Amino acid sequence: MATAPSVSYSMTVRLEVPASGTAVSQLTAAVESHGGSVTGLDVTASGHEKLRIDVTIAATSTAHADEIVERLRDIEGVVLGKVSDRTFLMHLGGKIEMASKHPIRNRDDLSMIYTPGVARVCMAIAENPEDARRLTIKRNTVAVVTDGSAVLGLGNIGPMAAMPVMEGKAALFKRFADIDAWPICLDTQDTDEIVAIVKAIAPGFAGINLEDISAPRCFEIERKLQERLDIPVFHDDQHGTAIVTLAALRNAAKLTGRTLGDLRAVISGAGAAGVAIAKFLLSAGIGDVCVADRKGIVSSDREDLTDVKREIAGLTNKAGLTGSLETALAGADVFIGVSGGTVPEAAVAAMAKDAFVFAMANPNPEVHPDVAHKYAAVVATGRSDYPNQINNVLAFPGIFAGALQVRASQITEGMKIAAADAIAGVVGDELSADCVIPSPFDDRVAPAVAAAVAAAARAEGVARR
Repeated sequence: MATAPSVSYSMTVRLEVPASGTAVSQLTAAVESHGGSVTGLDVTASGHEKLRIDVTIAATSTAHADEIVERLRDIEGVVLGKVSDRTFLMHLGGKIEMASKHPIRNRDDLSMIYTPGVARVCMAIAENPEDARRLTIKRNTVAVVTDGSAVLGLGNIGPMAAMPVMEGKAALFKRFADIDAWPICLDTQDTDEIVAIVKAIAPGFAGINLEDISAPRCFEIERKLQERLDIPVFHDDQHGTAIVTLAALRNAAKLTGRTLGDLRAVISGAGAAGVAIAKFLLSAGIGDVCVADRKGIVSSDREDLTDVKREIAGLTNKAGLTGSLETALAGADVFIGVSGGTVPEAAVAAMAKDAFVFAMANPNPEVHPDVAHKYAAVVATGRSDYPNQINNVLAFPGIFAGALQVRASQITEGMKIAAADAIAGVVGDELSADCVIPSPFDDRVAPAVAAAVAAAARAEGVARR
């Protein structure tokens, strides 16, 4: 099924066209006939004979955008000028910067912000290390740490190529929770070395957000850091995804007159997100959950399981199913896709009445929304151009804001459940099939999550403030 044009593949093309005639309508027709979408058309200079026009187009891929540009070049009387990829322009020079909170205007400012005045502050912290939270950026700073081994859907592309994602994550922390986050991209994929490095840099941060680290190493890295540090350590690919999924699932169940305990879910994908979602749904009280990987249902009778998958096999699949993903989906209430690939339409059709399809692979969902809507009561994806986007940005800014507010030593299961409930609660009276989860730009989300997480931290005894 054809993919819709996306702003992710957005180009601005500068063209000169004849001032009279049908050149402008030809431009739009050429873009649309070739499967693109015109999202902007600006006349930047005009004369009696020529117009200079900037046409902004959305395409489905880089190759598709190039094809549309070539089509525009072929229009008679059109002169092609500069072509700008808007996504790349947004990344030029990086997306974040450090800014001083105080102006340095004269010698007095310099003496207080730096030497000699700063020495007094250093000695105060040396005498009382807890003052670092009061007198430095530590109290509101999170390290976004990756080794580049599992970046988005791109795989093991390394730390340098991971930087744009980590910068983006830092920008989201600032935008949605006013937290100063910094990308830390490590040129090692050795588990113990990563743990040692993060432990060594931890004094400068109030929390650690692990990102895009491949399974199963991500589980061990997170566990060891949680044991060795007294600040929150949170692997967002696992827990952020699980929290937002639970929030959407609670509202979908409410919409259809069911509870979580009434549902049997099938998860496609047994990596970091799939394992975390399965465990989290179980802790939240789901009726049953079955996990499938590339070789089929993760069941105890399989001899090829890793330690992590063996554990998940022991926790899930009360029905004792074996075989393929399609077998598991027969009669299932919920499909949760975090793996990519394509689920046959016949398998979706075999799900229970009023099923939920959360096909979260990005950019290509495991089940196209048009197909899912034929059979499901609620459809969610990982994409921003469809309703019900399962987006981690609904969770991690507020979770860290709440944890940092009360100086939590860790992020507990209860704090995660509280975050999911808070996200679900924001929807309120707006609940519908196309709104089981709030928009990332709903300004109520992060404060609601932060308040719920802070309260849960106090209730669970991990708050130090």
